[in-house]
Amino acid sequence: MVRLVGRSGARSTGRPGTLLRRRAPELTDDTRERRTRNKPHGQSGRNGDRAAHARATARGSALRGRSVAGQVFLLQVVIVLLLVVAAVVALVLQVRHDSTQEARNRSVAVAEAFANAPGTREALDGPDPTAVLQPRAEAARKATKVDFIVVMNTDGIRYTHPKPDRIGKKFVGTLAPVLAGKTVTEQITGTIGPLVQATVPIEEPDGTVVGAVSAGVTLKNVGVAANRQLPLLLLAAAAALVLATAGTALVSRRLLRQTHGLGPHEMTRMYEHHDAVLHAVREGVLIVGGEGRLLLANDEAHRLLDLPEDAEGRHVLDLGLAPDMTALLASGREATDEVHLVKDRLLAVNQRTTDSQGGPPGTVATLRDSTELRALSGRAEEARERLDMLYDAGVGIGTSLDVTRTAEELAELAVPRFADFATVDLFDAVLSGGQPEASGSMHRTAMSGIRKDAPLYAVGERIAFVGSSPQARTLTTGQAVLEPLLGDAPGWRAQDLERSAQVVEYGIHSLITVPLRAGNSVLGVVSFWRYDKPEPFDTEEQALAEELVARAAVSIDNARRYTREHSMAVTLQRSLLPRSLPEQDALEIAYRYLPAQEGVGGDWFDVLPLSGARVALVVGDVVGHGLHAAATMGRLRTAVHNFTSLDLPPDELLSLLDELVARIDQDETTDGGSAPVTGATCLYAIYDPVSRLCTIARAGHPPPAVIRPDGGVDFPDVPAGPPLGLGGLPFETADLELAEGSRLVLYTDGLVEDREHDIDVGLDLLRAALERAGQSPEDTCRAVLDSRFPARPSDDVALIVARTRALPADRIAEWQVPSDPAAVGRIRALTTQKLAEWELEELTFTTELILSELVTNAIRYGGDSVHVRVLVDRNLICEVFDSSSTSPHLRYAAMTDEGGRGLFLVAQLTERWGTRYTPEGKVIWAAQSLP
Repeated sequence: MVRLVGRSGARSTGRPGTLLRRRAPELTDDTRERRTRNKPHGQSGRNGDRAAHARATARGSALRGRSVAGQVFLLQVVIVLLLVVAAVVALVLQVRHDSTQEARNRSVAVAEAFANAPGTREALDGPDPTAVLQPRAEAARKATKVDFIVVMNTDGIRYTHPKPDRIGKKFVGTLAPVLAGKTVTEQITGTIGPLVQATVPIEEPDGTVVGAVSAGVTLKNVGVAANRQLPLLLLAAAAALVLATAGTALVSRRLLRQTHGLGPHEMTRMYEHHDAVLHAVREGVLIVGGEGRLLLANDEAHRLLDLPEDAEGRHVLDLGLAPDMTALLASGREATDEVHLVKDRLLAVNQRTTDSQGGPPGTVATLRDSTELRALSGRAEEARERLDMLYDAGVGIGTSLDVTRTAEELAELAVPRFADFATVDLFDAVLSGGQPEASGSMHRTAMSGIRKDAPLYAVGERIAFVGSSPQARTLTTGQAVLEPLLGDAPGWRAQDLERSAQVVEYGIHSLITVPLRAGNSVLGVVSFWRYDKPEPFDTEEQALAEELVARAAVSIDNARRYTREHSMAVTLQRSLLPRSLPEQDALEIAYRYLPAQEGVGGDWFDVLPLSGARVALVVGDVVGHGLHAAATMGRLRTAVHNFTSLDLPPDELLSLLDELVARIDQDETTDGGSAPVTGATCLYAIYDPVSRLCTIARAGHPPPAVIRPDGGVDFPDVPAGPPLGLGGLPFETADLELAEGSRLVLYTDGLVEDREHDIDVGLDLLRAALERAGQSPEDTCRAVLDSRFPARPSDDVALIVARTRALPADRIAEWQVPSDPAAVGRIRALTTQKLAEWELEELTFTTELILSELVTNAIRYGGDSVHVRVLVDRNLICEVFDSSSTSPHLRYAAMTDEGGRGLFLVAQLTERWGTRYTPEGKVIWAAQSLP
């Protein structure tokens, strides 16, 4: 590096680097200018641009005050600016003071002159002072160039004023001292602006004050002359500032040119730093003069080229370098990243001329050892690839909560980036979500490889590892095992002699086994096999395998836990759903229930036989997923069963469910131990095969679909009530008369709603699927699910298809009963006759007894209108309608009671009996088993 002449502390006595240090200062500014003029035009232009940039940088540094020139310039400018500002401020303050003083003097003089003028005092005693004094005051005001002259009496009432509307009003100012015979001068803000006014008394010859005169001048009018001089003063100040600044800039520029923006201390420190950096960098630097002599070589260049101690000052041809390296340095040509072999090193050489910036002739060459750089680059690339693989493992493994799929993702990631083959073996209990057992059998869950014909155990095979195998040792110790040469590992061969020989013959030669650990549990073992790469696995690769498997183990354990919880939830859910449908003849029913792929929902359905051969259909959905939703679904299903036993209409049953859900929400919110239900949806329908009438009510549930016998599909307009648990609005019912052979389709929202489209699109797709469905309910379910159900559903799906049947008219008998006890005998006779037609003579006695009791009670307690209906379905059903809403109840009669045994006999003789209410009254029914 170039050093100043005479600088102490030379770096090396053995290297004549002082040649450069002595020659460099001889290049003066004039010499550089001559060389610059002798350069070609393009090069001179580039040099000029660089010089201009350097000058601009130096000027910026000077202006920022970093140099002596900059500090002098800023100091002088600040001093001149302060002097100019002080002069302007002093002048302005003096002008304001003189203006105020002049205003005071003028107002006092005018007021005293007018007060002592002949006729002023006499006019005050006249009948109209204003008429006499106003013209005089205005004339005097204009002559003296004041803004007002006001004459007033001792009470301060004006007689004159420049504005006539102010005459007669109170004077604004201090009046008390004036009435005492004194002159008052004050500065106020009046109606015409800031002003100075003087008030003097008007006195009688004996000294009595009979009035006062006030004259005033606004400061604006007084200071007009001074303000006219202010721009001239500011202009002179600006000119002085410009001249002083220009002079200061010339002096600073001269100083800046001589010091280049730096002081002696800074220049010395800069050269010391440059010299230290030159010999500290890990890159060789050579400077060769125009005559081919080596002027400078730093420490790294000496090391790379193995230069002698006295190399500096010698010709490059005498340094003993390689021929191609010597030719390059002697030629002086430019070179960019040329690779030269110097002994056992590959050097990347860059060479540039030194006179491109106006410097002395010669070249500067830099040397970089690419041998070490390439080795470091290879290791860095390998480390980067491993980090990328670990990052991809964190992102790509565990994308699903499926144990098998997670194991497959691990195997696919490792091949071919880390191993040629990868296998994952898990305990059977892990696949089903259970806790692994060390003695349990293993299952090959996943395998990936660069070829498909490897003689390894196939996916799905059960494996029992022998104790000497690497996999067994890994499972026992919980540590990874490295077998660099499989052919020399007898313990591995003992697993399966024939297969092991095939594996070695195939070309697989190295193995790493790593346990899949999750906490204290070992879930399985992962094996990495090397086939294509000839190098065996090493300890660094073993550490990488352990890190990779450790990340995957967390995902596999999460999937295992999810599988266990999902299985428990599905088991709970299925245990709460109906295992089989009850026997009934009103509807032919087919159903499907499909749980969600991730999480268990609260969808449920039910088929409930009712009195009178009727059947109730229920479909519901609890908001949310998981065990809580499944348990809540079971509670609601049980509640529906209980409410159905009351034989309530659909709207009343939904109202009771709404109160129940709201109560559950309130209790669980208060408890704080579990999440609230936050609502549920439900659809409840009752089908009567006698009238073919279907009564439906829904609470926030999707509407039902009806497939007519001709294949047409309708979505009936059933009023949509609010979801259960919200309360506030009543539920409404809709009555649908269904032709025999119609199919009623009930479903949950998982069938028609999706993240990709709204419910309207889902209903249109469902309509299209129902129109293509077959005639039977089973065909309808199959067609709907095949066309609408996604491969991985995000919500549960419950589907019921019920084809209606009608009870034949010859299986129904109805009679109107008059309000006469004697009519009971006729009803018994008609019933006996009808049972004979149905070939049910065995039930004649019990049926007559039942109807006698029910009809007698209805005539006695039920009102005027009594109706009897007998149906033959799966049971013989006797129904008695009356217009009373009073419900009979079963009781035990005492030995002395004359009545009270009728309903007890009915209950003993029938399979079931009960009461249901209608808008017209009630129905008491009793069902007997058919013989």
